[in-house]
Amino acid sequence: MFISSTPPSGRPAPASALIQAQGVTKVYKSKSGPVRALDGLDIAVPEGTVMALLGPNGAGKTTAVKVLTTLIRPDAGTLMIDGIDVLQEPKEVRRIIGVSGQYAAVDENLTGQENLRMVGRLYHLPARQARTRAAELIDMFELTDAGNRPVKGYSGGMRRRLDLAGALVNSPRVLFLDEPTTGLDPRSRLALWQVIKDLVAGGTTLLLTTQYLEEADQLADSVAVIDHGVVIAEGTSDQLKSRIGGHSVAVALMDGNDADSARRILARHGSGAPHTADDGRTLEVAVQNGPASLQLILADLQAQEIALHDAGIRRPTLDDVFLQLTGRPAEEEPEPQAAKDTEGARR
Repeated sequence: MFISSTPPSGRPAPASALIQAQGVTKVYKSKSGPVRALDGLDIAVPEGTVMALLGPNGAGKTTAVKVLTTLIRPDAGTLMIDGIDVLQEPKEVRRIIGVSGQYAAVDENLTGQENLRMVGRLYHLPARQARTRAAELIDMFELTDAGNRPVKGYSGGMRRRLDLAGALVNSPRVLFLDEPTTGLDPRSRLALWQVIKDLVAGGTTLLLTTQYLEEADQLADSVAVIDHGVVIAEGTSDQLKSRIGGHSVAVALMDGNDADSARRILARHGSGAPHTADDGRTLEVAVQNGPASLQLILADLQAQEIALHDAGIRRPTLDDVFLQLTGRPAEEEPEPQAAKDTEGARR
């Protein structure tokens, strides 16, 4: 096994980056052979900013979080958190980070207050300080009415908020959130987004993973698209959307016999060849300026007396990103799991 303590050859990480990973590799064994979950991953998150790792299941997002938070050791690469070598000083790293995984790590038989006090004690906070911090976080996450109730009676959104509160017990400068809103209803997702925005406004540096382009758009200063354990595109949300075509215009025809004429109109105003759905009446094309292109397309369709059942603008999805960058849609395969996660982040 080779684990470097010095940066590998490649792009240098910014000196101000609080989260740095360079040349990180992790290979899992499986029945079908070795699986490279990370394959030379490079990321750098400047202080006080948010980076979103965007990718489907199996892309390597969760493995990246696990190696950065000391849960598993990589096979190669350099990892630094706030100037501390993750591989050489994992205990020091755990003292300054907060971690919230895909599933709420809470004890259902304890109350919300008791869960947070327990986490505080695991961080070696004095009992009084742990109680005070638990009460602060229960109030911050609007769990006051439920704070003294067993967690087994909590909704999914309440459990996620409590889990995120647990990641903040030690007031970390650096926070890792692995798909924080997966499985939440729209209202709970919006509420959690606001909590995350407030944390970042207070100076927290954040790395989050997500499958949702909208979530990255709402929360992230920069986005890194990851596939097969390596970053394949990086930039701001606007830069990424511009690269793949910011919007698509879709039209549903009343008469499928108008499809050829409609296709020519969409091609004239689009950024590529229009796509026709299986029904033969629904057409879609990528465009650079959604509202302006929609107006032009509708005007041309009306001029040729092509009747529509529906028309509108669609934002790019994760599948659109991957189709543009890799020539294939996003896969939906689970990431390989290590045979044993050797160390916990909240210890």
